[in-house]
Amino acid sequence: MSAEPPQTVASLYSAHHGWLVGWLRARLGCSQQAADFAQDTFLRLLLSERRHGLPGDLREPRCFLGAVARRVMVDSFRRRALEQAYLQAFADAPPAFDISPEERLLLLESLHAVDAMLSGLGRKVKQAFLLSQLQGLGYKEIAARMGVSVSSVTKYVAKATEHCLLFALEQQG
Repeated sequence: MSAEPPQTVASLYSAHHGWLVGWLRARLGCSQQAADFAQDTFLRLLLSERRHGLPGDLREPRCFLGAVARRVMVDSFRRRALEQAYLQAFADAPPAFDISPEERLLLLESLHAVDAMLSGLGRKVKQAFLLSQLQGLGYKEIAARMGVSVSSVTKYVAKATEHCLLFALEQQG
């Protein structure tokens, strides 16, 4: 039995790009958005290939591409919702809190970075971490707000902190 050569992003792109754009178009109803998400999907794969390589044996490459594309779409929609909430909060703020377009862009970029860093954490872990880091609440107060024990809050914050440190190390490497 001859072993097939391992899949590369280039070979996946050549063989399945058209299919992926069509698959996305059917779900999104927009050709341009489908093309953008397809490119983002292959970009994500290219970055992953450089860091870790692709899975060795892709028996169902279209299933794999669909799963990656779904994650790309979810991340994009989550980023947009976060950005809209941020922009609405500034629109509702008094004029004294008005910031320049450059400052707004820097804040949006920071917000996206924090969102990416916390991606993959459970809701309670993320909530405990944000209450601790952004609002400066103590573990007892967080536990009372969330209706959990102080030891649970301690575990949640430790897990989130470890997750953030690993994320930062991965971004550097």
